[in-house]
Amino acid sequence: MTTSDNRRELADWEHAFLQQEQLPDSYGVSARKWFTPLVSHLILRQNGADAPLVVGLNGCQGSGKTTLSKYLVAALAMHGVPAVCLSLDDVYLPKSERERLAEAVHPLLITRGVPGTHEVPLLIDTINALCDRELAETVVLPRFDKASDDRAPEGEWEAAGLVPRIIFIEGWCMGVRPQTQDALIDPVNSLEREEDPTGVWRRFVNRRLAQDFPPLYAQVDEWLMLRAPSFDCALRWRQEQEEKLALARGGMSEQMLSGAALERFVAHFERLTRHGLKTLPTAVDHLFTLGSDRCLDSYRGIVSSEP
Repeated sequence: MTTSDNRRELADWEHAFLQQEQLPDSYGVSARKWFTPLVSHLILRQNGADAPLVVGLNGCQGSGKTTLSKYLVAALAMHGVPAVCLSLDDVYLPKSERERLAEAVHPLLITRGVPGTHEVPLLIDTINALCDRELAETVVLPRFDKASDDRAPEGEWEAAGLVPRIIFIEGWCMGVRPQTQDALIDPVNSLEREEDPTGVWRRFVNRRLAQDFPPLYAQVDEWLMLRAPSFDCALRWRQEQEEKLALARGGMSEQMLSGAALERFVAHFERLTRHGLKTLPTAVDHLFTLGSDRCLDSYRGIVSSEP
């Protein structure tokens, strides 16, 4: 099939989505092939339900989980099913609170990302409010400003503007469970070896994963994972993301990462990313496996029809 054939195959809303997200036509063709059965399943699952269906979405950095969430929201809208996506990224603690943690517990906690640097109760409260049909439309959605590395002022948060039937919650560590104490003994990379030699940081992160996240996970009805082939892909994909962002903005900004700085940042996520890649595939309801080129290779799950 030629590129022109692909373009004719896609609907107007798909073309609009691809243009908005600056994605190639091939993404739309692949998304339609792989995710149409999932969309149909979610529509049936939420039909007649008293409360919105909550879907947890896991994927390592650069896997495309945010883009997938947006695609699913757009696809569901075309079927008359309102949906909204929430992200763990948007409930990071304000910079001042991370500075306090860095001083009181461990310096590595200044860097956003790991469990212990999220305000999980804020996310749970937002989900509960969205489940209230009388309140949902006016619920304001938390937003984190990565450019300033701080939470955006509440006055800049946008209202949901709809009563969702499906709520997606996406995040790099969504669904990941705590490690055993024995697993925390040995460092997994130079960051842990050199900057957390006694394990204070990783034990704190593991403890907060055990304490903060179960109430969030209890809200989830179905789990979806975009599985990368390995953690090494996460670094390469994140590098590609930064390069794409730089191209779109006409050059690197001060907030963008490259080289050693990017490698150090991603190292914060390595331990739990590797843990999730090992443990989540058998625990989720929908497993989409990615190749090293970030293209979908296979699906395994509760949807009976495969592409």
